[in-house]
Amino acid sequence: MAALGLTAALGGCGGLTGGSDEVTLKLVAADYGDSEENSSQKYWDKLVKEYEEEHAGVRIDVTVYSWNDVDAKVKEMVDAGKAPDMAQIGAYADYAAKDLLYEADDLLSIPVQADFVSQLADAGQVNGVQYGIPFASSTRLLFYNKTLFQKAGLTAPTTWKELAADAEALKAEGVKYPYALPLGPEEAQAETMQWLLSGGGGYTDFDLGTYSIDSAENVATFDWLKNNLVGKGLTGPVAPGELNRADAFSAFADGDVGMLNGHPSLMQMAAKQGVKFGMVPMPGTDGPTKMSMGVADWMMAFKQNGHAEQVGEFLDFVYDKQNVLDFSREYDLLPVTNSASTVMTGAKGDADLKPFLEELPLSELYPVGRTSWAAVSADIKKRIGKTVSSGGSPSAILGQLQSTAARAESAE
Repeated sequence: MAALGLTAALGGCGGLTGGSDEVTLKLVAADYGDSEENSSQKYWDKLVKEYEEEHAGVRIDVTVYSWNDVDAKVKEMVDAGKAPDMAQIGAYADYAAKDLLYEADDLLSIPVQADFVSQLADAGQVNGVQYGIPFASSTRLLFYNKTLFQKAGLTAPTTWKELAADAEALKAEGVKYPYALPLGPEEAQAETMQWLLSGGGGYTDFDLGTYSIDSAENVATFDWLKNNLVGKGLTGPVAPGELNRADAFSAFADGDVGMLNGHPSLMQMAAKQGVKFGMVPMPGTDGPTKMSMGVADWMMAFKQNGHAEQVGEFLDFVYDKQNVLDFSREYDLLPVTNSASTVMTGAKGDADLKPFLEELPLSELYPVGRTSWAAVSADIKKRIGKTVSSGGSPSAILGQLQSTAARAESAE
C-alpha cells in the first residue's frame, strides 16, 4: 500500500474512441479519497473537463483505482504491452530502469520543472536524471492526546528519555497505548524510518550512497525501543509487529493512544471524534529530530504511445498552482510545488498544515530511485517487528535486512 493512500476501491473508466485527428491520453491514477463523495475520480473529472474545453483535439481518459490495486493494474498493462500514457502511482524506478519512461525534461516546461520542491524533484531521479514527477507529499510529526497529557500532568516530549517517561506516566493513568508503535506489515517501513532518522541513522549512508540498515546507530535505536518502550509494556496490548498504521490511527481517534507518529490525514480523523491533540517534531536522542521522514507519490509518463508534446502540455496544466492547491486541500496533503507551498504557508485556512509544511525542507525520503527499494521495503515490513519482540535481536534482524538490500542491489 502506497505511503499516502488511504482507501478502498472506487473505480472509474472512460472509452478510448475518438476522431482520426483526436489524441486520447490514458491516465491511470490512485484514489486518495475514503468514500465515493471524495473519490479522486471527481477531482480528475473536473480538472479534465476544464482542460479539454481549452484544448480541442485532446481527450484525457482517467481511470482511478484504489491504492490496493493501482500499482498492480499499471504493471499488468505494461506487461501486456499496453502501457498507459501516464500513471500516478507509488513508485517509478522499475519502469525508469527498463527505459520505459520519458525524462521530465522531455515533457515539462522549464517554469514547471523549476517550481518543484527540491527534495522531491531529487528523489525522482535515477542516476541524476528525473523520471519520477512528484505528485503528492507528506511528512510526519509526533501527535499527542492533549487531554491524556493534561490529566497526567505532562508536556510534549523533545527527547527519547522524555518520551519514555511520558509513556510511563500515561501507562500509570491507564492509557491503553501510551506510545503506539505500528511495525505491522501495512506500513512498517515508515515508522521504522522515522525512528532511524531520530537516532541519527537511516536506510542509506548519505555520503557513500549505499544501504546502511545494520549501522551502529540503527542497532542502538532498536535496542532502545526494545528495552525502554516495548519491554516495559509501554506500546499497548497489540505486539508492534502486529499493529498496523490504520489500526493505530483509529485507536488514536478513539482516544486510546497517548502518542504516535502521524501524517496530516490523522488530524481530520481525530478532530471528527473530538480528540484534542498537539503535534511536535519527533523527539530525538538529545532533542527534537533534525531530519523528518518525507513521503511522495509519483506521476510518470510512458514512451510507448508517443504523444510527448500533448502529455507535457497536460502535465503543465496538472501542476498549475491552483490545481496543486485544490488537490492538496481536498486530501490534506502537502503541495509538491514551491508556489503552492508558499500560498499554503501564508493562508489562515491552511494553518493546520503549516507544521507539516515546515518539516518538508528538513525531510528525507525513502530511497525510491533504487529499483532495489521495493524488495528491501517488503522485507522490512515482514521482519522489522521481530526486532522488538521478546527474544528478538535487533542487530541480527537488521543484519538480515542489510543482506536483503545487498542482494537486491547486486541484482540491479
